[in-house]
Amino acid sequence: MSTIVNVIIPAYNEADSIGLVIKDIPQIVHEIIVVNNNSNDKTPEVAKKHGATVLSENRRGYGYACLKGLEYVKKKENPPDIIVFLDGDYSDYPEQLKEIIKPIREQNIDFVVGARVKKLREKGSMTLPQIFGNWLATFLMRLFFGSRFTDLGPFRAIKYEKLMELEMEDKTYGWTVEMQLKALKKKFTYVEIPVKYRNRIGTSKVSGTVKGAIFAGVKILGWIFKYSFKK
Repeated sequence: MSTIVNVIIPAYNEADSIGLVIKDIPQIVHEIIVVNNNSNDKTPEVAKKHGATVLSENRRGYGYACLKGLEYVKKKENPPDIIVFLDGDYSDYPEQLKEIIKPIREQNIDFVVGARVKKLREKGSMTLPQIFGNWLATFLMRLFFGSRFTDLGPFRAIKYEKLMELEMEDKTYGWTVEMQLKALKKKFTYVEIPVKYRNRIGTSKVSGTVKGAIFAGVKILGWIFKYSFKK
């Protein structure tokens, strides 16, 4: 029996990149779901043209878009075995999806995070606030939870049934760290896979602004401290 893989891509004003992202996703994926997060460009039209299922979520926020995608998946008669999350800005290398899902398919691992290791990152692809934020968040997860995570990378895969157990709720920038913290709490098996990372097309909605970087940092630290003191 083949493994059913669905990809969820939150997208806000990614008309210049979303077609490239979809084109590079391996054909082993059964459905590509692009969640248009209130774009004011042609993101949904380009995504549809390239064969993606396009959903609309007008409430702005990374988590809102991801939750919209999951809401759609939950209604399927035959739910997927694996959900992959991927950004729409072409900073990730979609062709590495096969590497991301391999531990799930071959080793029965629950959760895989693509780690944007320094030697595989294009110069300038991560800002100093991003690099520091990732270091601080993963350091605190190691300190409080004995975690082995080194990154909060958005390119990730998880068994669908395990994802449902997490009861995800964050609506904005805390989505990735919430998933990792809840996976640790539930003692899911997990690994990191080193992935390449390049400069995104367009301007980052988070790290590209001081406000976005600060808000993301506050959200991430908020989740960590919430779970550190939660029994």
